[in-house]
Amino acid sequence: MKKIFLLIALGWSLASGAQVNHVSLQASGLTCSMCSNAINKALKTLDFIQNIETDIKTYTFELFIKPGKTADFDLIRKKVENAGFTVSGFVATCQFNQVQVIANEPLVIDQKKLLFTGAKDFTLNGYKKIRILDKGFVSQKEYRNNAFPVSAAGTYNVTLL
Repeated sequence: MKKIFLLIALGWSLASGAQVNHVSLQASGLTCSMCSNAINKALKTLDFIQNIETDIKTYTFELFIKPGKTADFDLIRKKVENAGFTVSGFVATCQFNQVQVIANEPLVIDQKKLLFTGAKDFTLNGYKKIRILDKGFVSQKEYRNNAFPVSAAGTYNVTLL
């Protein structure tokens, strides 16, 4: 019985070593406040979003994640696309608790696999910003210019800001 409890506790602590708290996304294709409103309405339907702050001058949307909820990056991107726009920048702020990053190995955070591009082994602690570099999360030009490796299904190429 003690072994089972220890395994459950260990699994929970590994899963809770990091959590996404905030997402900042930049959208392209907006021409007016009505465009911004369309994205806002689409994003508000996501049950893990607590609050949204919009800056129409920079076309950015600050998404605050409800505590204990898991942010779904692909669903956020799809909501923006379904509103008729594209994501041209995507940065997630995560809280890490002594999470070890190993070069060329994906790290699991909130049920997402993150592969830190060009990274050596290091430890993440505290609030850190990560930028998703995959197609659909950066501009088409940036994606073509950088030629990031294609991720395995469910894995995101990211960089630490």
